Amino acid sequence: MSNSSQTSSSVSFKDAWRFWLKLGFISFGGPAGQIAIMHQELVEKRGWISEKRFLHALNFCMLLPGPEAMQLATYIGWILHKTWGGIVAGALFFLPSVVMLIGLAWLYLAYNDLPVMQAVFYGIKPAVVAIVLYAAYRIGKKTLKSPYLIGIALAAFIAIFVFHLPFPIIILSAAILGWLGGRYLTPQASQQTLLDDNWHRADHTKFKLPHTLKILSAGILLWCLPMVTLYLLLGWSHTLTQMSWFFTKAAFLTFGGAYAVLPYVYQGAVAGYGWLTPTQMIDGLALGETTPGPLIMVVAFVAFVGSYVEAFFGTDAAFLAGVVAALLVTWFTFLPSFIFVLLGAPLIESSHDNRYLTRPLKGITAAVVGVIVNLALFFAYHVLWVDGWSGQFDWLAAMAMVAATIALIKFNLGVMTLLMISAGLGLLTLLL
Repeated sequence: MSNSSQTSSSVSFKDAWRFWLKLGFISFGGPAGQIAIMHQELVEKRGWISEKRFLHALNFCMLLPGPEAMQLATYIGWILHKTWGGIVAGALFFLPSVVMLIGLAWLYLAYNDLPVMQAVFYGIKPAVVAIVLYAAYRIGKKTLKSPYLIGIALAAFIAIFVFHLPFPIIILSAAILGWLGGRYLTPQASQQTLLDDNWHRADHTKFKLPHTLKILSAGILLWCLPMVTLYLLLGWSHTLTQMSWFFTKAAFLTFGGAYAVLPYVYQGAVAGYGWLTPTQMIDGLALGETTPGPLIMVVAFVAFVGSYVEAFFGTDAAFLAGVVAALLVTWFTFLPSFIFVLLGAPLIESSHDNRYLTRPLKGITAAVVGVIVNLALFFAYHVLWVDGWSGQFDWLAAMAMVAATIALIKFNLGVMTLLMISAGLGLLTLLL
């Protein structure tokens, strides 16, 4: 197929939603693995979209806050089948993982006291710290290309580790520093055309002000209705209202992927609101790594655990409280991503230069490296000193952590493989 307009017209909506549903169950491997699966399936095998159109969509999604792989699926779904195509593609990308994480969160709370479960998580926790460190390594290797960007990463680490500055302030400062650095310290890049000039644009991909206003109005309404309802029925201080507001803010801060927003989540959910403990946060991240879909779905685990423990619907309805919270948080976390894509895609289809967007993004991504390192140290402390500084240092966990980090960086061991090996080693310690 020679162009995207031909491809779009030849793909039925039924075939498309079947693929998006399948993707929701097989999208393991984090953003890189998920994007690779979509490229292989949609570009190489099925030919639904050209290489250039795929990369053009990916470039845009990497500039947005939110899970880029889910947004890429939304973008491609929109190209193929307009607004509803994008909504279906994006929703099916994460809905299977929501259901799985709710089930895993309930099993975790119900059976966490069993020695077998404790042994499994004892083995997994050092691996989780290694995975977070590996994320910082991968992002840093790709991003920190100059002393200036290294300086931003170091400043971000000091800001959150030493001065405990709020995550949004660090991100905003990094964006400003990134723009200034790109403007005054690096050579001006030549303008590059991102569009394929030979591609015939479908009518729905063209910017139209009435349609843009319609999408914006719908997005605002879909956010306001549940938020205002929660406020009127439960009040502003209720856990469900606060979770909805907190994770709305988190949705606007996820530049650089899920690992970038995790420091903000632990800063608020653990230290601020106390919805879950540091140990539970680490365990939730481990469970999130074992399910398909975007890792940001760990927010569903956070919401379920916090609401299940509080049981604000009564002790007999703790599970219901957890499910309602998980679904609400999922709604408020992902709604902005749909709006960003559906609003921005027609504009990006007309864009030939994204240089002014990439400047602040570079600064933000550099800062993300620093805050992820801080997150890794935070997790490491709670894994190695379970009872605090005055407690005993866990040498076995430390050795497992070092070994897991080496396995990821040096030998490119897969995350799922590492977690399974770590769980097995945890069980082995129980037997010994």
